[in-house]
Amino acid sequence: MHTPPRILIVDDNETNRDILRTRLGPQGYEMLEAADGEEAVAACAKHHPTVALLDIRMPALDGIEATRQIAASGESAPKILILTTFDLDQYVYEALRAGASGFLLKDCGPENLITAVRQIVHGDALLAPSITRRLIEELARPRPPVSEGNTKAIASLTPRELEVLKLMARGLNNAEIAKALFLSESTIKTHVTRLLSKLNLRDRTQAVVLAYEARIVETGTAG
Repeated sequence: MHTPPRILIVDDNETNRDILRTRLGPQGYEMLEAADGEEAVAACAKHHPTVALLDIRMPALDGIEATRQIAASGESAPKILILTTFDLDQYVYEALRAGASGFLLKDCGPENLITAVRQIVHGDALLAPSITRRLIEELARPRPPVSEGNTKAIASLTPRELEVLKLMARGLNNAEIAKALFLSESTIKTHVTRLLSKLNLRDRTQAVVLAYEARIVETGTAG
């Protein structure tokens, strides 16, 4: 029997949790809840949700540290979607670096929420160019030094994989990259899969963050 995806809602505000549960429950998901970061980490270890929606500002353990701990659990970790009040929240970039797959504004509206969660459930990172690229550009300064491990991993990419990574960092999806490089979309998917494996990254969002941090793409070039 098909097991529905599990969605973990993490917010210290019970009203916010009720709203999210009301919007997502009818979509056929199994709904779980946690009131803070510590509960979220425990729930992920016990129930292995498909997606965790985390508020950033919570007591006991904030969303950033909870994201870091959850993402560190490896392949069993859920995709993490950060919920925030402001589209340029100063903490969101740190959350993406910690392992989040994307973020949403709390007032994004029911349809956008449902679409975003569905996208994450299907294995895609939520990398909306209109918000996430701007966030990365604004908050990537000053960027940390490039680690030796990342330098070696990037050096292992083929010229084509590096080209695909640069276009990903500009916010292009697979179809747009295929058009830009005059290749098939299936070929681009293969390149993306291989470069994520070589870089030991979970998804496209992490690849974009790395591209900016490693100065493969300079801020101001996205668009």
